Amino acid sequence: MNIFFEGVLLGLTLATFFGFGPAFFALVQTSIHRGFWSATGLALGIFLNDLFMVVLCLMGAIQIVTEPSNYLWFGLSSGIILVIFGLVTFSRKVITETAVNEDDVPIKVSGPHWLTFVAKGFFMNVVNPFVWIFWVGVIVGISARFGGNEQDLVTFFSGTLIMVLLSDLAKAYGAFSIKRFLTPAMIGKFNKIAGVGLMGFGVYLIIRVLIEHIL
Repeated sequence: MNIFFEGVLLGLTLATFFGFGPAFFALVQTSIHRGFWSATGLALGIFLNDLFMVVLCLMGAIQIVTEPSNYLWFGLSSGIILVIFGLVTFSRKVITETAVNEDDVPIKVSGPHWLTFVAKGFFMNVVNPFVWIFWVGVIVGISARFGGNEQDLVTFFSGTLIMVLLSDLAKAYGAFSIKRFLTPAMIGKFNKIAGVGLMGFGVYLIIRVLIEHIL
């Protein structure tokens, strides 16, 4: 099988079986609340984050994160960030394009700059030690598979990362497509569900890191 398509197959597997973590909640919520292009920025940030991790793993810089003395702080930081994202999402008010103020004057809907979503997607996982460890396991196995051949590794992970990006864009577009069927009340409820999901992942990460550090 072509090396690139082997990477695509891995990317499809990751997107199918491991693609429903905090990034998924943030991606779908952003697409519904802010629109497809904002979610595209978030997906691009997640892609750049994955690319950053893969490159550093291949360079061996992963030891900085997986060093036991740093592991606890990276894990706690990631958990706290997810909890904060969750709180903001949970408390966010829904303003539709047809919303008006008390004088029946239309409210102009504005949001963060597009690059803000790119940054959010990037930093959502960058301090999560479990994501780093996941990529270490994948890269070690794939490096052994290709005998450390740099060209083969670049080709393989290009297919993987492109597939993950396309799957994230598909999730964002799917969420955006059903937006017209959702009332503001339904969107508000989804914000709360997404917020609870993000906070839940954050608390779980904090507890897991503390338990592993203590044990």
